[in-house]
Amino acid sequence: MRKLYIARATGIRGTVGGAVGTNLTPIDTVKFAAAYGNWIKEQRTKKSYRVVIGRDARISGAMIQNLVMNTLVGMGIDVIDLDLSTTPTVEIAVPLEYADGGIIITASHNPKQWNALKLLDHKGEFLNSIHCQRVLDIAKSDAVEFASVDELGIITKNRAYFDIHIDTVLDLEYVNTKAISDCKFKVVVDAVNSTGGIAIPLLLERLGVEPVKLHCEPNGHFSHNPEPLKKHLTDLSEKVVASGADFGIAVDPDVDRLVFFDENGKILGEEYTQVFCSDFVLSINNGDTVSTLSSSNALKDLTKSYGSKYYFTPVGEMNVVKKMKEVNSVVGGEGGGGIIYPELHYGRDALVGVALFLGLLVKKECKISDLKNDYPEYFMKKLKVLLKDDKIIDKIFQDITVKYSDLSPNTDDGVRIDFEDGWVHMRKSNTEPIVRIFSESSNQSKADNLALKIQKEILSLSN
Repeated sequence: MRKLYIARATGIRGTVGGAVGTNLTPIDTVKFAAAYGNWIKEQRTKKSYRVVIGRDARISGAMIQNLVMNTLVGMGIDVIDLDLSTTPTVEIAVPLEYADGGIIITASHNPKQWNALKLLDHKGEFLNSIHCQRVLDIAKSDAVEFASVDELGIITKNRAYFDIHIDTVLDLEYVNTKAISDCKFKVVVDAVNSTGGIAIPLLLERLGVEPVKLHCEPNGHFSHNPEPLKKHLTDLSEKVVASGADFGIAVDPDVDRLVFFDENGKILGEEYTQVFCSDFVLSINNGDTVSTLSSSNALKDLTKSYGSKYYFTPVGEMNVVKKMKEVNSVVGGEGGGGIIYPELHYGRDALVGVALFLGLLVKKECKISDLKNDYPEYFMKKLKVLLKDDKIIDKIFQDITVKYSDLSPNTDDGVRIDFEDGWVHMRKSNTEPIVRIFSESSNQSKADNLALKIQKEILSLSN
């Protein structure tokens, strides 16, 4: 069964097609675009407004983008059309264009039948939960006023932002293009036939790195499940070895998640992307770091080794960014392969992640396969429990919190329990009656057992 469009902290997500009001149909798309346009006008009283729009390469993207752009035009809002783009590229474009907001048409790592409107404010950052709720309220009320014919907005095309984005990365103080180029790296790129197939090879070429393209045609026909996990990336693993590459890179469709493979075709683990990039940043600009409750302890250990402070937040880029600003952290991100480097912008960005990783390799002067030996080794397990009714989840979490009260569980986002031999984090899905379970320990068996233990307890409490 297809799912009703979902309200997310970052915007609106749903499956394409079907009945109005039950999926992300053209009519629903227009409704939400109009609500966002109305919200834009509520923020500031001005003579004119402008919004930046870009999309990933998924099949429904052009249709959704045209609906969104022309809805905003109908509200008297000017649109800057980036066409094929990435989430971080749009985030960078918004303040550079002095825009009032931005929308990325992407469902991130979700399969091709999904699409979404990711909503940005004038800083190029995701709307917070209060602002997103306001957009939803406007959409429900239909309290939207459109412009007269003489006040319609205009659409301006700008196809320069891939290059502009890359220029901003190369201009960063600690990105040494010559040192990277001198190493003559050869890298395989798997972009799951989305816009990373444009952006990442362009970046690598500018850095003097030879890209080997794999699934880099931005046609939206995803060559495999678009979530950059080991089980979906066998083609990349084989290609790295076959081509004699130094390492491999995988990104998701909107290029805010990043994963690395070593020269033997072995994944380094999505949890370690932020560890590698953070190590390079901390080695030249020591400071505090931020990640989420579901992220590996490896970043915490690394940060402490530099004598700095580590903070974790509820899951979600918006939460990480809020904390990073609060503590003035030098780097942060999420364990799923997201790196946030505030010297560039406050958003997950695979392009800056690639540049920082290459900087680390130059500094370490070692094979990629040897890189992980410099860091504490942790093992994770991820499970989910499908329940009949999501209304019972809060009660289950309360019961588990009481049961493990002597371990002082963290309840900021679901429940996280730190055991002597590892930790478990359980949180409910935003879209389904599912509890997601994350565990970590010093070996895989312990991590598996911790996750299975909590899974069993949740199932028992649900009966």
